[in-house]
Amino acid sequence: MALSKEEKAKIIKTFGKNEKDCGSAEVQIAILTKEINDLTDHMKEHIHDFHSKRGLLMKVGRRKKLLNYLKENDVVSYREVIKKLNLRK
Repeated sequence: MALSKEEKAKIIKTFGKNEKDCGSAEVQIAILTKEINDLTDHMKEHIHDFHSKRGLLMKVGRRKKLLNYLKENDVVSYREVIKKLNLRK
């Protein structure tokens, strides 16, 4: 279920400021969104997998906190990330 190195590198290249930027809020939000989408697909097949459901909810909460941080500190970047990832906000 974890992201492969190639997928993660592609996300970092798209959302990061440079090739090695893996800690910025934009990159973290994009990686969490990819993981959330993968877990959502998993949960559609395995309804009673409660451990994965808890992990999914924790990832959603972490992404929400990062989005709130980005919204408070850099509104332009926040709007770009929302638009690129097709998030509802």
